[in-house]
Amino acid sequence: MKRKKQWFLNRMIIMLLIPLLCMTTPVWADTNGKTTKGGEKLDRGLVAVSTSEGVYLSWRFLSQEATGYSETGLTGANFNVYRNGKKIAVVKDSTNFLDRDGNSESTYYVSSSQNEKGTGKSAVVTPMNEAYYDLKLKKPKDGRTPDGQTYTYEANDTSVGDVDGDGQYELFVKWDPSNSKDVSQVGYTGNAYIDCYKLDGTLLYRIDLGVNIRAGAHYTQFLVYDFDQDGKAEMMLKTAPGTKTIQFDKHGNVQGEKFITMPKEDIKAGYRHSDDYRMSSEDYYDHVVKMFMNWHKYEEVQKGNWPKTLEECFGIAKKYRYPLSQEDAESLADYFMDEYAPKRSERNKLRDFQGFILEGPEYLTVFEGATGKELDTVDYEPQRYDDGLMWGDYATPRIEPGNRVDRFLSGVAYLERDQPYAIFTRGYYTRANVVSYRWDGKKLKKYWAVDSGWTPMSNPFNSNPHEKDGKSKKYGTLTNQGAHYLTTSDVDNDGKQEIVYGGATIDHNGKLLYSSYDKMPPESEKSGERVKLGHGDTLHVADINPKRNGLEIFMVHENGTKAPYGYSLRDAKTGEVIVGEYTGKDTGRGIIGDIDPAHEGLEMWATSLLSADGQKIDQKFPGTNMSIRWGADMTTQIINGTFAEPPTIDDWKKGRLLTATNTSTNNGTKGNPSLVADLFGDWREELIVKKADSSALRIYMSTEKTNHKLYTLMQDKQYRTGIANQNTGYNQPAYPSFYFASDMNWRDVPLLKKHH
Repeated sequence: MKRKKQWFLNRMIIMLLIPLLCMTTPVWADTNGKTTKGGEKLDRGLVAVSTSEGVYLSWRFLSQEATGYSETGLTGANFNVYRNGKKIAVVKDSTNFLDRDGNSESTYYVSSSQNEKGTGKSAVVTPMNEAYYDLKLKKPKDGRTPDGQTYTYEANDTSVGDVDGDGQYELFVKWDPSNSKDVSQVGYTGNAYIDCYKLDGTLLYRIDLGVNIRAGAHYTQFLVYDFDQDGKAEMMLKTAPGTKTIQFDKHGNVQGEKFITMPKEDIKAGYRHSDDYRMSSEDYYDHVVKMFMNWHKYEEVQKGNWPKTLEECFGIAKKYRYPLSQEDAESLADYFMDEYAPKRSERNKLRDFQGFILEGPEYLTVFEGATGKELDTVDYEPQRYDDGLMWGDYATPRIEPGNRVDRFLSGVAYLERDQPYAIFTRGYYTRANVVSYRWDGKKLKKYWAVDSGWTPMSNPFNSNPHEKDGKSKKYGTLTNQGAHYLTTSDVDNDGKQEIVYGGATIDHNGKLLYSSYDKMPPESEKSGERVKLGHGDTLHVADINPKRNGLEIFMVHENGTKAPYGYSLRDAKTGEVIVGEYTGKDTGRGIIGDIDPAHEGLEMWATSLLSADGQKIDQKFPGTNMSIRWGADMTTQIINGTFAEPPTIDDWKKGRLLTATNTSTNNGTKGNPSLVADLFGDWREELIVKKADSSALRIYMSTEKTNHKLYTLMQDKQYRTGIANQNTGYNQPAYPSFYFASDMNWRDVPLLKKHH
């Protein structure tokens, strides 16, 4: 362990002494052939690992060093490899090397053969004993809920950003309590925390989101990115009264705490950081009584869109005068909770409803990445409006206050060619809201907002809110199109990214690019009817079929007999369906990747294994939780393992490549690693998972030698925003903007310089 830690310490020290040797002005190479400013000033990212065959070395090739193409990769800078200060090799066709004469005491660095500014030598490193590094974590203390239940903590999602401009990534780790909840689940949760660590294990600070942010995959997504393009990353996320930054000294002891700044109007209204908006079952009963007493004030009631009386809503004889007195409202609340709701579904146990946060202010805060200092806080938009009544949370047989209203997503998108924006959303089953923000280094400003409007309901306690458009003429078709994930990609090749919002896509300027529909098949209950593709759990945007121009979207769909497809492949620019299959059921998982080199393009699988043009290859197919670019031949591997099972990396043709013993994945059946990203070394991705006891993050890297030369994937705009977005909802892989596979045409890889 000391040697592995020393390896990172050596890199840190050297980089402090020679901070500019391997760092140049960051630029993107876009697939439309244009060069744009942006990205991170990354260092060489050299790593060394002792293996049974010698010492394996791997380092970054930077996009600004690539000048042309070969049969096996890109050309440009060649690299000199040094052991103990002496040159031992020149590497031209890759950015890895196996030193068969090296040992665990050897020291290494590499230098570029180019004599241009910023392409000098790397930091000096010594080999790790294993092909992984354990980043020690500081686990939060156990806690107890208001109803007396104890909970512990586990490391969960991870993101990365260079917070101090030294060319190395810091890691942001979300801590989830053991009582973390899906939005449909009743009960209290502990606080969620987000830590920032340097690669040497130094804990820089901790963000405590406080009691007024419920813990769970749908509640907290955190965006780590250099939003103001000053070379240092910020973090942006949803906050509330009680959110604070905790500072630590060099020994890991708490040095200080500071709450975010609440708006003056909220302070004037009496809100305080000591407020606790978590509802007990008694609080919820009082909430329902108050809602019933104010029934006559609801806009939909006043307009005649909803029944004038609650008795009519519940299908019982009119008994009470309106406005309701407290006594009458309590009588109706008793009927609603004890008789009406259980008749609708035996799962409706509203007397046990507790732990939800249905009231109180909601904020959006941007924090300085290096210190956790609050930079700006604004009201979170879109706001909740109510407890879910208008969102349809009471309308279906399963009554779920706080469900549809609290479905959140977020992402980073280049809405302008050189400028990243933050995207935050609320809702997708019914009303759908998407808002973009820009951080300019001084103020957090709203750029544009998209709102589908409410879905009309004739009775908010007995209606179907899902198969209707919202009231907005511009955006009404967004309803029920969102997924449990969103991605950002330049689908129309104009140099600006769109938001792929499940079955619909929003253009960079906030206009609706399209909302995808198709006809129901003859075997369905709505044969011939044109309907939306609808909500789904996962989606993937990539160049799936290289025979076609542009990108494609592969998505699974949840609406069963009411959806035209269980999965679909669409043209990303137009939303038109290329391939799809009606399944008549909730098709929950699906993924893409080059797992069979015998077939051109990326394979797709949800119910069977398909080629890129939709031809069936096999009824059998790999796992669907997460993929990784681990192999030397540029194929795709699959990460398996759920709950307490150790995660594995499996190749569809070669079998098991790695078993990550003494580690585990996140989110139960979802089996998500903490992160899959190209953190250092060559173009291949690292696997980041938590140790089984959450005492550390374990970062695995591939040591299989490759002869393919490609710049780091983190310098591809779509891939980089995909990494920032990976912790959103149901985590999904990031994909580059170009066709990436074992049969790739290297001339499709965008370059900054013309090749010779």
